[in-house]
Amino acid sequence: MRSNTLMWSGWGTLAAALLLGAAIVSGYAEPPGLDRWWADVVDAHVTGWMLSAAVVLDHVGGGWVGVLVIPVLVVVSLVLAGRWRGAVLAAATFVASAGVVQLLKQVYARARPDDMVVASDFGSFPSGHTANAATIAVVLYLLFPRVWVAVAGIAWTVAMALSRTLLSVHWASDTLGGALVGTSVALLLAAWALPWARTTSARTSSARPG
Repeated sequence: MRSNTLMWSGWGTLAAALLLGAAIVSGYAEPPGLDRWWADVVDAHVTGWMLSAAVVLDHVGGGWVGVLVIPVLVVVSLVLAGRWRGAVLAAATFVASAGVVQLLKQVYARARPDDMVVASDFGSFPSGHTANAATIAVVLYLLFPRVWVAVAGIAWTVAMALSRTLLSVHWASDTLGGALVGTSVALLLAAWALPWARTTSARTSSARPG
């Protein structure tokens, strides 16, 4: 994927996230109709095993596990695989994504749903768990552009988004905003650094015997 394509896709995705947040908070007193509809669907169909799975994803996708342990494991794995420049790109993207999410939470200051199942921090928009999942998914796909990586990344991000609404800690639009933010940050940093990381990989591969 060319740098210009990555850059414009990143800016476009970020703009979409910002516009979505602005549209939501402009009608702050009432959640959008889609959010209310999806909340009703969840309430009508949620089961015990769904909630249990969502609680697991809550722990895995956020807090010190999601923000620190999993990103560190990804970075260390890339270093051990000889992709140290890819590791630098991944680390920078994870930090930037988390920073942008926290900034937007303060800017939009959207209230969370009233019936939260688990405790959560300030700010409902965007979903940090979903943003983190999308960031990891996009970074890994850009470094390893395989169909199965894309499918796994999409599945992981969707599962995380669904879990946030099952636990009533986010509205559906929060999870969409999180996915947009995480994707945009990954694309924008990749537009700057991905060619550098891929050049290293090509040279390393050509230097290996056989």
